[in-house]
Amino acid sequence: MEIGRLGVWSILDGMTAGETSAFARKVEGLGYSAMWIAEAVGREPFAHAGYLAAHTQRLIIATGIANIWARDPMTMIAGARTLAELSGGRFVLGIGVSHEPLVRIRGREFVKPYSYMREYLPRMKSALYMAAKPKAEPPIVIAALHPRMLALAAQQTRGTHTYFVPPEHTARARAMIGPDAWICAAQAVLLQTDPRQARDVAREYMKTYIRLPNYANMLKALGFTDADLADGGSDRLVDAVVAWGDEEQIRQRIAAHHQAGATHVCILPLRNDKRPQPDESTIELLAPAR
Repeated sequence: MEIGRLGVWSILDGMTAGETSAFARKVEGLGYSAMWIAEAVGREPFAHAGYLAAHTQRLIIATGIANIWARDPMTMIAGARTLAELSGGRFVLGIGVSHEPLVRIRGREFVKPYSYMREYLPRMKSALYMAAKPKAEPPIVIAALHPRMLALAAQQTRGTHTYFVPPEHTARARAMIGPDAWICAAQAVLLQTDPRQARDVAREYMKTYIRLPNYANMLKALGFTDADLADGGSDRLVDAVVAWGDEEQIRQRIAAHHQAGATHVCILPLRNDKRPQPDESTIELLAPAR
């Protein structure tokens, strides 16, 4: 599979099923190569991926990410292989350890997540599967931010799916994992040239993530401080995490990820009204087909 250079990452739980299929067809028609769908406390991503694949023709559907605490390894790979077969090879399995709050609400204990992932991967890849197999195994990528998980991604999977990261992290990740592994970097973007308004919208998006230890520790490793993380994030941090401005400024940030070593950048188009749905005007403006 060729993952392509530019995709779209969105949480679609605020849409009806029909609206999500129409959105997927629009993303496909605009020339994006992949659409990434999340798993949190809404739709089951494998069922939704199958629905979206059935309503598109070329678009790659990727999970960003499926939670490994939610499925045993056999169930996870069976879902991925089924989707790879049904879609004609248009599915990427993105998996991750998620975050402690999202694991605990499932009644699971968030204990030694790296060790759990390290043990999970070989069990998943060797799991018994007696249905008709897809023509090729679906690519697997791991959500990884820190050196050990990045190394595991390069050693045992096709690569990594990173989120909430500036291009500086992409460059460090590429240096750690070598030239061949995929880096699929998500980048939040906002069409807004007024700094005050842009940062207000950005902080609303960032408020959940900035409190999670995985992201906070990654940002500190890049040189940000506790002061940068306080009170919704410093201007310097907000500007690093969210690409805001006009079309050219946003394109420059996407290009910065590619120049830093990203294989694929999936844009997360924020709305100026702060609603959780993706901003379709941004997707249209940045479309590869243009």
